Amino acid sequence: MTSSSSSSPPPPFQAALLAGGLAGTTVDLSLFPLDTLKTRLQSSAGFFPSGGFSGIYRGIGSALVGSAPGAAFFFCTYEATKGLLLSRSGGGSSSGLLPDAATHMIAASLGEVAACAVRVPTEVVKQRAQAGLHGGSSAAALRAILGRYPTHGLGAVWREMYRGWGITVFREVPFTVIQFPLWEAMKDWRWRQRRRQGGGHGGADVSGVESALFGSVAGAVAAAMTTPLDVLKTRVMLSKERVSVADVFRRMVREEGVRPFFAGVVPRVTWISIGGAIFLGSYQWAINTMRTIA
Repeated sequence: MTSSSSSSPPPPFQAALLAGGLAGTTVDLSLFPLDTLKTRLQSSAGFFPSGGFSGIYRGIGSALVGSAPGAAFFFCTYEATKGLLLSRSGGGSSSGLLPDAATHMIAASLGEVAACAVRVPTEVVKQRAQAGLHGGSSAAALRAILGRYPTHGLGAVWREMYRGWGITVFREVPFTVIQFPLWEAMKDWRWRQRRRQGGGHGGADVSGVESALFGSVAGAVAAAMTTPLDVLKTRVMLSKERVSVADVFRRMVREEGVRPFFAGVVPRVTWISIGGAIFLGSYQWAINTMRTIA
């Protein structure tokens, strides 16, 4: 497997690029309706004013554009960083400078920052379309943002496209710091168990199905723990004017209390649990397939 204590090396750049792009597109397309419902539940306008159960595929155009490159950026950075840290640390936690979990946390954090360069602009457009703003389509939401250029300049367009960058990174890094070490640890446990039972084949990785199961569990845990950050991110991105995360947080606590911080927790956990299975299962399947072909 790909963790430092197993014998499979990290996949090459091209494999991580293709497998990551496939995984990102697959999960975003299959679970887009749940993501829409979650966004509407978190909107300050309310669930039904934001669209309710109608038009649940609004914004899918921006998701199609951003899914593959965002996931590819993540996995290329993740695998490259992990490989670098393992080569510097001697290839394992028992003899290296860093424990396995720390290696995975650092690699996943850098991967998320790289992915957010693509993910944030597409997320801004997607969530505005999902919430029924600017006509309820990705194209209309994008035109509304680009329409600020003649009067406000390029800087205003850039700031609008990357609105919520800070809170997105602030949400994604804790999420991935929880999810990926859990996923890697469960993969490592399964690989060691198989080897003790005599079923390991050299450096054979875990299967795509096993990776999907472990990704689902890890994703559910991480999703539940980071829901308040996700709510803050959604409120910032849907605000009519630029607002700070601190202002949104204070206003929510003062006017709404604690409960809204867990708005959408059920669809978020459901969506990410299923998404973790599809995302990490399809990624592992693609990596295993490319290793077999090679």
